[in-house]
Amino acid sequence: MKIITLLNEKGGVGKTTLATHIAAGLAIKGYRVILADADPQGHATVALGANRAPGLYDLLVRDASFRDVLVTIPTNRYQIPGHDVTGALYVVPSNEETRAIPLMTSDTLVVLNRFKELENTVDVVIFDTSPTPSLLHGSIYLASHAIVYPTECEYLSLDGLAQSFKHRDMVQPLRDQQGLGKLDIMGIIPTKYRASTLLHASNLERLQKAFGEKVWTPLALATIWGEASSQRRPVFNLAPESKAAAEVWHIVERVQENIA
Repeated sequence: MKIITLLNEKGGVGKTTLATHIAAGLAIKGYRVILADADPQGHATVALGANRAPGLYDLLVRDASFRDVLVTIPTNRYQIPGHDVTGALYVVPSNEETRAIPLMTSDTLVVLNRFKELENTVDVVIFDTSPTPSLLHGSIYLASHAIVYPTECEYLSLDGLAQSFKHRDMVQPLRDQQGLGKLDIMGIIPTKYRASTLLHASNLERLQKAFGEKVWTPLALATIWGEASSQRRPVFNLAPESKAAAEVWHIVERVQENIA
């Protein structure tokens, strides 16, 4: 089982959009996937048509069973029209109670220990996170195998990216103590990209110089993203022939390559 976290300490950069698309895409490809919503806004939950609920809180604080908190996402909500889904997608939902998790438990290994229970039943766990760093983030860092960093090619998003790297490095000694190994950067994904602007082009070039192949192909700014969000469906379900669907499907394939 692989645990992958979407993270950037700047809001609005596409964490939830990418988390839901990666989770749904891997389910389409045959993986048993859990999307764990760790943002009190619960947007990853509602993005796939589920209702906000204290699922993550119940799991980590009230010691609820996974059976009691998992929500199954119907395949017609995310499948590519005309193609069968060979895996399965579940959500651990979130609501405002998620904000209180760090106040209600001091166990930094709680995420790691709870999700270890899924070792033989789930292939991939995708965590969506809030932009505000907390002790919950630290616990998710300890549980994760790799992180995907969405970022816009603009100053505040790149600053959030830098802060995220700093906090990842701060957690590494704790991972070493637990024998958890290095927390990898799986990929950095430029989002809402406008190739025609000098700002975005120059910032993308800087990212590529700094991180090389860790910087994946950008996702272009397009209105279809907003339309898909309003329908609470992935773009490859709503508009499978769109350029956006092709771009995000390429990201799903990159993730699959990294977990194979």
